[in-house]
Amino acid sequence: MIKPVVIEMRGVHKTYRLGEHIVPALQGIDLQVRAGELLALTGPSGSGKSTILNLCGLIDAPDSGEILLQGKPVDASDETGSTLLRRDAIGFIFQNFNLVPVMTVAENVDYPLFLAGVPTKERNDRVGEALRAVGLLEHAKHRPDALSGGQRQRVAIARALVKRPKLVIADEPTASLDSVTADQVLDLMRELAHGQGAAFVIATHDGRLTRRCDRIVALLDGRITHPELTALGEAA
Repeated sequence: MIKPVVIEMRGVHKTYRLGEHIVPALQGIDLQVRAGELLALTGPSGSGKSTILNLCGLIDAPDSGEILLQGKPVDASDETGSTLLRRDAIGFIFQNFNLVPVMTVAENVDYPLFLAGVPTKERNDRVGEALRAVGLLEHAKHRPDALSGGQRQRVAIARALVKRPKLVIADEPTASLDSVTADQVLDLMRELAHGQGAAFVIATHDGRLTRRCDRIVALLDGRITHPELTALGEAA
């Protein structure tokens, strides 16, 4: 069964101004990511990976073209609407975890639910469920500085997924992890993507990660350089 498209870019262009120069970041990108799919964006620095993450995450707006979330056009220039969509429908996983050091593990995971106004009992239930899914329930009362790098990244994944988002944006999520821990995090992301049906858009230089994703899109100078690839490097 073909799964529904969660995020779609149609003819997207984006430029940035650097002093007197106009730099084309994206040049006519067409891209679809479906529910339960892990999509890896690859390419050298400056190829457009981070720009795609920012646009898919509604942090920035395209100059032209269209972005659709669950089939509905979104206007990233509408700050109020974009904030609500980021809060309710999009999860973020960062290379450096971005955990709040003075909060416990449970409080870090709970924070997006608190911001969304979810009732306390439901928040507690969902935090426990998320921490159990990433294998950290016994660390709920610990602070981030008491955890290893891999454990912190698992907390970040729990925080992203506790909202039950339709879309997860991940920026180099394994770059600072050793090989064993990276494999564990990738296993977890795959299990949660396929189990919860979230679409993952992942920017990475990490070959360990691209080999485990469902699909690879290679970028160069703001363009997709060839047909999308499966994780085995075959034409999709």
